[in-house]
Amino acid sequence: MPEHRTPEHWTPEHRTPNRFFDRLREAAGEEWTRYTRHEFVRRLGDGSLEQAAFRHYLIQDYLFLIHFARAYALAVYKSDTLADMRQAGASLSAILDLEMGLHVKFCSDWGLDEDAMAAAPEAAGTLAYTRFVLERGMAGDLLDLHVALAPCIVGYAEIAAELMADPATKLDGNPYREWIEMYAGEEYGQVAAAEIVQLDSLYARRGGDARFGDLAKTFTTASRLEAGFWEMGLRLLP
Repeated sequence: MPEHRTPEHWTPEHRTPNRFFDRLREAAGEEWTRYTRHEFVRRLGDGSLEQAAFRHYLIQDYLFLIHFARAYALAVYKSDTLADMRQAGASLSAILDLEMGLHVKFCSDWGLDEDAMAAAPEAAGTLAYTRFVLERGMAGDLLDLHVALAPCIVGYAEIAAELMADPATKLDGNPYREWIEMYAGEEYGQVAAAEIVQLDSLYARRGGDARFGDLAKTFTTASRLEAGFWEMGLRLLP
């Protein structure tokens, strides 16, 4: 297996053309750009996004996290090495024991109650992406599942890093500053970097050029569905 070093903190500068993630990203082309530079993202950066749209996004993101946890439970089952099981199990534990709590706390600051969020109906964009991820994991192997998850895990780090570097981004007085800084921070950067390393490892063991076309299609579809998740919020705007 080729050796890879996990960057201390993920930034766009850590991308290199020979990383498996970057090959997927390049293959996605405009679908990746439509996701990471969506109008919803731009409005987060300059603070012009309607707060009702952001609250709707937060509710759907809560529901999304529940299915994300299910995906990592599936990753434990799909693993055939103890190391992969531990990686998936740690991610599952992080979502259930840490990230869900942090998300609920963040949402409470926006006036959203956990019971109400749990009872909310899943939007079409939430259904589309979460069920796609789970389907790819059920039908494929651990690599298929991680490729379907990667646009979310790594994409959020890239989106936040690009917002922080964009002169058009407004931080002072921006109601979304905490969200931007959370995903641009070192802790989440390490999560994204670890996912890139895991993708490299899985591709070295389970991949090969014969699989790349199908994997790239999965990644591209997941990127398109992520853009649909942003679009879901914008539909609330007048």
